[in-house]
Amino acid sequence: MKFPRKHTLKEIASLINVDYVGSDDFPVLGMNEIHVVESGDIVFVDHPKYYDKALNSAATIVLINKKVECPEGKALLISDDPFRDFNKLTNHFKPFHSANAAISDTATIGEGTIIQPNCFIGNNVTIGKNCIIHANTSIYDDTVIGNNVVIHAGTVLGASAFYYKKRPEGFDQLLSGGRVVIKDDVHIGALCTIDRGVTADTTIGEGSKLDNQIQIGHDTIIGKKCLIASQTGIAGCVVVEDEVTLWGQVGVKSGITIAKGTVLYAQSGLGHTTEAGKTYFGSPAMDAREKFKEMAYIKQIPEILKKLKK
Repeated sequence: MKFPRKHTLKEIASLINVDYVGSDDFPVLGMNEIHVVESGDIVFVDHPKYYDKALNSAATIVLINKKVECPEGKALLISDDPFRDFNKLTNHFKPFHSANAAISDTATIGEGTIIQPNCFIGNNVTIGKNCIIHANTSIYDDTVIGNNVVIHAGTVLGASAFYYKKRPEGFDQLLSGGRVVIKDDVHIGALCTIDRGVTADTTIGEGSKLDNQIQIGHDTIIGKKCLIASQTGIAGCVVVEDEVTLWGQVGVKSGITIAKGTVLYAQSGLGHTTEAGKTYFGSPAMDAREKFKEMAYIKQIPEILKKLKK
């Protein structure tokens, strides 16, 4: 998430009432999660296990809960609760704005696009040309949709990330200030849910086709010309490269990469990065041929035991 203008370290520190290490005028350009940070971004870290990763990331401002040595060329914001203060910044720079119409006056809808009855289109949504948005679709604020996109009834684009911190009193949600971006020629089936990024974009690439009842988690990137079948669930921060096929009821763990041309057979559970062009099956998913051989061997066990008893 980039800020509307450049801010100084002192300004940001005053917004969240924390101490800082660095010059007053150290430039702050935005805020992001660790996997998408760039120079000028704030990243937060609240566990010693991840201090080094945050301090050595591309982010130049680290919101941290301990005074540590500041790396050269960077700045620190010292907070007793970085999670809370990251949320404060999201609330400040990307506050929630309630709607006062089914289709916001600030939405931009391209020529030839059809919006069926009972749709909700939020603030600052952009929809391209020649799209069809079927009835009862909800498109949250800041979503970007390209040209020739079809979205079927009941789909929700832009719900909050499923991202919580456990506290003694319950679960505290990390607020979502990112977007959903749907590229040209994408088809999305009925009752799909695509969550917005926490600070960046959840993206569906050009020409990809999604069946009904699919869940795409926050900050996940789907490549070009992918096929995803019904009841597939993809967690947050997954990279799905081009021309991947995921058959029905596939489950995908967060933070992995599904390489170009990968095929996952139905009801597979994937917890690791794949190799390009390979086919996987099972839970945990493995090379499909090897899995089928394993299943065939298992079927032979009763016969083998009978022979051993003789």
